[in-house]
Amino acid sequence: MSSRRSRSRQSGSSRITDEQISDLISKLQDLLPEARLRSNDRVPSSRVLQETCNYIRSLHQEVDDLSERLSELLATSDMSSAQAAIIRSLLM
Repeated sequence: MSSRRSRSRQSGSSRITDEQISDLISKLQDLLPEARLRSNDRVPSSRVLQETCNYIRSLHQEVDDLSERLSELLATSDMSSAQAAIIRSLLM
């Protein structure tokens, strides 16, 4: 038994149940846009967690790409520096 699990058992109510884990995995699965994970078939928890990590990585990449595009647009636009400052403040 790992030391983490033994500590959790000693702390009593802080232990998460298998049912709670299953419920959380199911909620994660519902958040994923992947159609193949939307079926009613049983999907292994490890696959749901891997797909969740992949999705989060793709969202981070999308944010980075959009931030770069916006920076380029702001740098090349002919709006006043006051207007650009307002837009920047809204995005931060």
